[in-house]
Amino acid sequence: MRSRAAILHDVGGPWSVEEFELDPPRAGEVLVEMAAAGLCHSDDHILKGDMSAPNEVLRSLGLPTMFPTIGGHEGSGIVREVGDGVTEFAPGDHVVTSFVAVCGQCRWCATGMEYLCDAGIGTLTPGMPTDGTFRHHTSEGKSLGHISKIGAFAEHTVVAADSLVKIEPELSLVPAALLACAIPTGYGSAVNRGGVRGGDTVVVIGAGGIGTGAIQGARINGAAQIVAVDPVEFKQKSALRFGATHSAANAAEALDLVRDLTYGVMADAVVVSPSLITPDDVRDALKLTRKGGTCVLTGMTSQLTHSVKLNLQDFILMNKTLAGTVFGSCNPRADVVRLARLYQTSQLMLDEMITRRYRLDDVNDAYADLLNGEIIRGVIDFGIS
Repeated sequence: MRSRAAILHDVGGPWSVEEFELDPPRAGEVLVEMAAAGLCHSDDHILKGDMSAPNEVLRSLGLPTMFPTIGGHEGSGIVREVGDGVTEFAPGDHVVTSFVAVCGQCRWCATGMEYLCDAGIGTLTPGMPTDGTFRHHTSEGKSLGHISKIGAFAEHTVVAADSLVKIEPELSLVPAALLACAIPTGYGSAVNRGGVRGGDTVVVIGAGGIGTGAIQGARINGAAQIVAVDPVEFKQKSALRFGATHSAANAAEALDLVRDLTYGVMADAVVVSPSLITPDDVRDALKLTRKGGTCVLTGMTSQLTHSVKLNLQDFILMNKTLAGTVFGSCNPRADVVRLARLYQTSQLMLDEMITRRYRLDDVNDAYADLLNGEIIRGVIDFGIS
């Protein structure tokens, strides 16, 4: 069948909205008609080369090329067709995507760490996770990748059944797209990795989609004081709507604020979620973290950043924890449904996070708005729900 998608042909972009050819799903695969796709910084990092490399560079190293590829990993949609052996989904089912595939059988899945599933490791390697071949093709017949094995910036896509989570049909599909990345990543960073509990003081650095998810996670789990740190005034004000009790423009300003709020104790948990984490962000975040506290790095960093400088003696003797996380250390098959329930009971705000809806053809304008700090979460609305 023919469909349309936003495609990256190499590092630097722009996104090119064009028709492509899509094969039917094979064994273990599902054809999804997309309802909505969230605009995440991760896809822009691929465009800019923070998480990718130009085709010419990869070829010179004898490595498989990544481009052309369909963008998007945060999405929701409706199942239209299933391949052989797929029993957990049927046409008409409503689903959200999981950019970390979950096989359910590897060591990590078996021990409750689906977010580290072996099947999800090759998320940026082109080809289907089922057999390594391609279902997406350019109009000229060239193999076409799909970011995170999802390709949510497409009207239709074929994904592995392992990359989908079924949701209740009464759940609105457009806000449900945020359950595919922004919410579990942010919420889980605060709650699962940061261990936020009632009465805690929490700092969230970066108040975009992920940061807003972290702020809500801290609020829902009883944090007494939540400080949102962001240089954009619009995002500072927005954070207060989602549960932040205070805001600051930068880490230096937050340091004085948190010191005053906690009588010098500092924050129980710090979630670092700017668009791109720098070594200075890590250093500053650890200064904001109390003795025995946890600092969680949930944003992405440039692949050229290999080390950070920190006060090692303070880090050791103050018993601090510096933690990484992927997908907010969430287990998609269980946690997406749990988070959806929080939304249905009006505890988790999803609709309010969507600052603006866009058409697929407006994807470049949408990312310009994101990079200019004008939106919390933008969503491509395909108009099927």
